[in-house]
Amino acid sequence: MGRSIYRIGIGHDTHRLQSDRPLILGGIKIDHDFGLAGHSDADIVLHALTDALLGAVAEGDIGDHFPDDDPSNAGKASHAFLAHSLKLVKGHGLHIANADIIIHAQKPRLSKHKENIKNSVARILCIEPTQVNIKAKTGENVGPVGRLEAMECHAIVLLTNEQQG
Repeated sequence: MGRSIYRIGIGHDTHRLQSDRPLILGGIKIDHDFGLAGHSDADIVLHALTDALLGAVAEGDIGDHFPDDDPSNAGKASHAFLAHSLKLVKGHGLHIANADIIIHAQKPRLSKHKENIKNSVARILCIEPTQVNIKAKTGENVGPVGRLEAMECHAIVLLTNEQQG
């Protein structure tokens, strides 16, 4: 067997809150008075994951592959961005070992949504839910998240050339 290879990628995304948009996190629509402003569906979880995967395989960032000034990306579902980055990962002969995700949102409280988001992310990434972790943090009433101006997400992924299972 060849030598084991490990690659780590980190991603981050921030979007402003907006009253006339749906809130979509990890491919799941969350009932809330505000959604996230953006050129696509503004899913910060999938955007941060896309950047983490692209970073792990040294393929730039989400803006390189899906510029927000490209009209074809307007309103696009973010799972398409993630599917594209996953295809690049597989093209490098790598597999996702795990993904760890932190969603920063003052409101709504996300504890009751974490399991659905986790399962959705695992399904989109074609991995087991045990390979995905979702954490939710408030802004403690500080900064743009705490003042209900924005939501943020951080994601880190570990890739390996070893088959999982």
